[in-house]
Amino acid sequence: MSIFRTLDRVDISGKRVLLRVDLNVPTEDGKVTDLTRIERQAPTITEIADKGGKVILLSHFGRPKGRDPKQSLRPVAAAVAQVIKRPVAFAEDCVGAPAEAAVAAMKPGDILCLENTRFHDGEEKNDPAFVAELAKLGDLWVNDAFSAAHRAHASTEGLGHQLPAYAGRGMQAELDALGRALEAPQRPVTAIVGGAKVSTKLDLLQNLAEKVDMLVVGGGMANTFLLAQGVAVGKSLAEPDLKETAKQIFEKPAGAYFPAIYDVVVAPALARGVPVQTVSITSVPADQMILDFGPMTVAEIKKCIRDSATVVWNGPLGAFEIPPFNDATNEIAQYVAELTEAGRLISVAGGGDTVAALNAAGVADKFTYVSTAGGAFLEWMEGKSLPGVEVLRVR
Repeated sequence: MSIFRTLDRVDISGKRVLLRVDLNVPTEDGKVTDLTRIERQAPTITEIADKGGKVILLSHFGRPKGRDPKQSLRPVAAAVAQVIKRPVAFAEDCVGAPAEAAVAAMKPGDILCLENTRFHDGEEKNDPAFVAELAKLGDLWVNDAFSAAHRAHASTEGLGHQLPAYAGRGMQAELDALGRALEAPQRPVTAIVGGAKVSTKLDLLQNLAEKVDMLVVGGGMANTFLLAQGVAVGKSLAEPDLKETAKQIFEKPAGAYFPAIYDVVVAPALARGVPVQTVSITSVPADQMILDFGPMTVAEIKKCIRDSATVVWNGPLGAFEIPPFNDATNEIAQYVAELTEAGRLISVAGGGDTVAALNAAGVADKFTYVSTAGGAFLEWMEGKSLPGVEVLRVR
C-alpha cells in the first residue's frame, strides 16, 4: 500500500474529516435490509472518531432527480449508528447553511452524516463550484468507497484535488486484495469469469487473457466460445456475431490456457421442474439449452485451481438462481474455499451475482477477499484506471 496515501500518514486529531463512504444500501419501507457495506466501512468511521477526528460522512443514495425525501440518507444514518453503536447526527443538506452549522457544532470524536450528495447536480458533474462548497466543510478527505471509485464525481474524486487525500481502511483492504490478485499475484493465476453475454465483458476477457495463466469462461458466455470452436449449442443463449472475437481471444498465442469443456447440463428451458440431462459437449440436442457445466468439466476446472496459487472470480458458471443449474458454481466455490482455508490459495471474488452465488454456497466468508463493489470491481478487472483510486496515489 506504499503507493497510496493511507490513514497511517496523517494526524487526524481535531481535524474535520470528509469521509466518503458508500451508503447506497438496499432499503425497504425506509429500513436498511442489508448492512454489509456499512459494516465494511465501520472500522474507518470508528478509527477516525477514536483518534479525535470529526467524522463527516458523505455519500450518494439512489438516482434522485433533485431533492427527493424518499431518497434521503436520514434512515441510513440511523443504520450506521446501529452498526457502530454510537450517535450519528444528521444534516439536512450536504452543502450550505445546514451543513455548515452541523459541522461547526461538532466536537472531536463526533460523527455526522450529510444529506444525499446527488440531491445536487454538481455531484455527478464533478462541478468545481460544488466541489469547493464541499471542501469548505473539511480539512482533509478520506475515500473509503471503492464501490464508487470508478466514478469521477465531486465527492468520489473532485475533493481529492482540493484537500489532502487518503484511503480509508476499507479502500486500503480492497486495493491490497486486488493488487495481490492481478497486479502482483502469486502464480499461476486462474481467472473465473461468468455471465450471460460476451459483449458485456469483452474488455474484461481481453485483459485477463493477457494477464492470467488459466481462464475459465462460464455462463452464457461459454456458449459463444463453443460456437467459435464449431460446437453446436442447440437453443442456448449465445452471440453468433461475436464468434470471431471469441476465437481471437481463445487463440491468442501468448494468452491464457482455457480448460476444455467436456460435458454440460442441458434442459428444454430455464425453469424449475424441467427434465435435465448431462450430455457430451458434442451431443447437445438442437431443442435444448446449455445451463451449467457437467461433472467432467468441473473436474477439469478443479484441476486448474489445484495447480494455481491465486484465483480471481467474477460471475457464476451456470444459471445459479435455479437448482440444479447451480451445481458447478457451488462445487467450484466450495473447492476454492477449501484450498483457501488450507493456506494453499489466495482467492479474490467480486460482483453482485458472484457475491450472491458465494453466499448461496455458504463460502463467502471463506475466501481471502470478497468485494462488495460492482462496477468498480469489474472496471478494475478490465485494467481500467479508477478516478477515485488514482487521486490517492503518492505522486
